[in-house]
Amino acid sequence: MGSTGWSSRSEPGAGRRRRGLSDVAGIAVLGGCAAWALITATARAGRPEGVLLAVLAVAAGYAGGRIGGALVPVATSCTVAAGGLCLVFASPQAVPAPNTTTPLGGAGATAALLALSTGAACCAAWAARPGGLRIALHLLSAGTVAAAVVAGSGAGAAACAGVVLCSLAAARLRRRAIGLAALGLGTVLVAGLGVALAQGALPSGLASCLEGQLSQRRVLLWHQALDLAEADPVLGAGPGRFEDYSSLPTPYPLPDGRPHSAVLQVVAEQGVIGLALLAAAYCWLLHVLWRSGRSTQVVLAAGAALTTVAVLATVGNALSFTTVTAGAGLLAGIATAQPMGEEPPDGDAAAPARVRGGRE
Repeated sequence: MGSTGWSSRSEPGAGRRRRGLSDVAGIAVLGGCAAWALITATARAGRPEGVLLAVLAVAAGYAGGRIGGALVPVATSCTVAAGGLCLVFASPQAVPAPNTTTPLGGAGATAALLALSTGAACCAAWAARPGGLRIALHLLSAGTVAAAVVAGSGAGAAACAGVVLCSLAAARLRRRAIGLAALGLGTVLVAGLGVALAQGALPSGLASCLEGQLSQRRVLLWHQALDLAEADPVLGAGPGRFEDYSSLPTPYPLPDGRPHSAVLQVVAEQGVIGLALLAAAYCWLLHVLWRSGRSTQVVLAAGAALTTVAVLATVGNALSFTTVTAGAGLLAGIATAQPMGEEPPDGDAAAPARVRGGRE
């Protein structure tokens, strides 16, 4: 009895300390990304404003999501979902960004915003009390697939459908660690596939198929990004300087000065240290989702949407849009907030462990 009582009193404090350490780690990683961008920009006369703006957007969105998710989790999630849809339909060019055409323009950002909206709607549904509101919010999340079709975004429709399916599958998943690990592995595989395609390391049949889907222009940009990375693997060419060194043949004009792959852009402009910091930021995100006090369904719905954005960023310029980086921070903050009131039970075996402060 005495041991049990001590455990129940001490574990909430231990959970708060662990969350505090996770927040400190996040500040260190984001600060490292900003600091390294400034270092490489100084050494290579680069332009770090884009990186700094992205870091600021993620940090501000995360803080806002934590506050809103703690006070009114359902309303905050609904607001993020509605805001993303409004940006897609009412103001697709809401932030300064290259106005180029598909497939190298804002198509990836549109798909990313739709995926984030779907993830927020799924989080709202799982955070709502069982009943009519939960059903309505699940229908809203499914309706984003139709909204993506209306918006003319095939990638967005596929992304939204994937997030909805992952959210529904989360209802049957007992351990969130398995789901998050699978999402992380998927991101690594897509990023690795892109690098292998750029290096010409894939079988000719598979390479031709992927190149047909991605466009030859994009693959040529990836080749040039790898060449820049090999020329200076430590410091890279400098933030924002890819366009200064890149030149495509006449049939393939440079679209917007970016290689359209977050992984290859970072390694080309900031070297392997910049790439390591980017990977650390993603790993930190998965860690705080795993440690989150929210239900497994909320965590995995948000994780699926954020992973979709990460996958889109490996084959496009989605992270060049401030609305996407801020939206990703908002959704991550909502999914890792500690609501003031009681959340609906998970309906799975993991719930008792989370009540005790553990994580499945």
